[in-house]
Amino acid sequence: MRATVELASVEKEYGQGEAALPVLKGIDLTILEGEFVGIVGASGSGKTTLMNILGCLDRPTRGHYFLEGEDVSKLDDDRLSRVRNVSIGFVFQSFNLIPQLSVLENIEVPLFYDRIGRRERKCRSLALIEAVGLGHRVEHRPPMLSGGECQRVAIARALVNEPALLLTDEPTGNLDSKSGEEVLKLFYQLNETGRTIVMVTHNREIAAGLPRVVEMCDGEVAAK
Repeated sequence: MRATVELASVEKEYGQGEAALPVLKGIDLTILEGEFVGIVGASGSGKTTLMNILGCLDRPTRGHYFLEGEDVSKLDDDRLSRVRNVSIGFVFQSFNLIPQLSVLENIEVPLFYDRIGRRERKCRSLALIEAVGLGHRVEHRPPMLSGGECQRVAIARALVNEPALLLTDEPTGNLDSKSGEEVLKLFYQLNETGRTIVMVTHNREIAAGLPRVVEMCDGEVAAK
């Protein structure tokens, strides 16, 4: 199996000189294609900063981040934005849907920015809407949906560009227990099809069920 993610001696500091605050300290981590990995840790452990680096929302101060073999840690802003749009799918706790747009239109947004033609945008998005079980909600807007349905729309949107990495941050945090279980089941189904998934969570019960867990403590990987 080839590596989707490779972090080599990654460090992250905020501030400069004597005022520099180290947040990540020499992180070495490899995630293989098709793995489902949880990242856990107490508040202040560095897991959010690690997630931001994995998502190309931030850069390491030192070290290297290879995504599908490409060192993305040194890319300029334009190329990094391209990587985020094409190679990484994001699913957040708060869904981050556009309330004025329909389910179909929300899922099409990444394709619009990638300049994909209208017909292909619609075809890809409709296929994913069916895949996440929302074929009866195509024209509905987010305020008309349940929390679980909103998260399914967010998952479909994250997948529409066929990303190498699906990065999820507390994806069940805003859901009731039944909806949370359904969303987790969907992630497992996606993983079974070969999707590489990283899930940041503080929920130890959810983490305990994941195939692999990376434990963060004081900016370091305590267990992987």
